[in-house]
Amino acid sequence: MQALKHFLLALQFFTRIPVTGSLARWVGFSPAMLRASAAHFPGVGWLVGAVAAGVYGGLCWYLPPVAGITWVAAVFCTIATVLMTGGFHEDGLADVADGLGGSYQRERALEIMKDSRIGAFGAMALVLALLAKVGLLAVLGQLSLAGALVALWLAHVASRTWPLLTIRWLPHVGDAAGSKSKPLADQIASRALWAGATWCFLALALAAWGAHTVAPSWLGGLVSGERAVGALGWGLLGSVAGWALVHWRLQRRLQGFTGDGLGAAQQVSEIGFYLAMALAMGAR
Repeated sequence: MQALKHFLLALQFFTRIPVTGSLARWVGFSPAMLRASAAHFPGVGWLVGAVAAGVYGGLCWYLPPVAGITWVAAVFCTIATVLMTGGFHEDGLADVADGLGGSYQRERALEIMKDSRIGAFGAMALVLALLAKVGLLAVLGQLSLAGALVALWLAHVASRTWPLLTIRWLPHVGDAAGSKSKPLADQIASRALWAGATWCFLALALAAWGAHTVAPSWLGGLVSGERAVGALGWGLLGSVAGWALVHWRLQRRLQGFTGDGLGAAQQVSEIGFYLAMALAMGAR
C-alpha cells in the first residue's frame, strides 16, 4: 500500500494526471513521501510511454496508408506526452540550455535557469530536441511499426531511470526552497534506487521478450526478432550515453544538479535511445 501511495504521488508530481478527492486524501502527503516517490519515476515512464505508443500505433492503424503517415503519428504522440507531463522535462531542457549557454560563471548560470522566460539557447534546444524526437520516431516507424512502439515505451522508462543516479551522485545546488526539485534535494536512498532499477529491468525484460516472440509477426519481414532485441540493447546504451552527457555537464559546470537538470537529462536520454535504436535497426 505504501508503494502504491508513492507511485500515485509520483504521478501527481511528474504528470498532469489528476489524483484528487478521496484518492488524494488516501494517498496523503509529506516531504518524505514526496522524496520517496522519486523511486517510481521510471514507473511513470511506463504510463507515459504506453500512452505515446497507443497514440502512435492507433494513428498508423486508422489513418490511410499513405506516405508520411509515420510523421503524423510521431507529431501527435509527442503532443500527447507533452500534454500528459505538462512539458515538465522540455521546460527543464530549455532552462539548462539557457543557463549553461548564457554564462560560464556557475552562479550566473543558476540565476539564468531560475528565470521563467525562455532565451535564444533554450528556444534552439527545445526546437531541435522536438525535431529530433519527431524525425527519429518517424524513421523508426518506417523501419518497423512494432519497433517504434517498443522504442517509445522503453525509452520513456529508461530515460526516467538514469536521472536517479544523478540524484544519488551529485548534490542539489541552487535555491532548494524555491526549486521544482525541492523534494529531491536530499540524496536518494539505496532502497528507492533499487526500486527504480526494478521498474526499468522489468520493462526491458518485457520488451525483449515481446521483440523475440511476438515482434516477428509484426515486423513485416523488415527486421528479425533477434535483430530487434539487439536494437533494444543499443537503444538502452544510447539512452545511457545521453544521460551521461548531461550528467557530466551538470557536474562540470554546476557541481551539482537542479530540477531543470534532471529534466534535461531525461530529454537527451530519450533522444539517445531513439537515435541508437534507429541506427541499429537500419544498419546494413
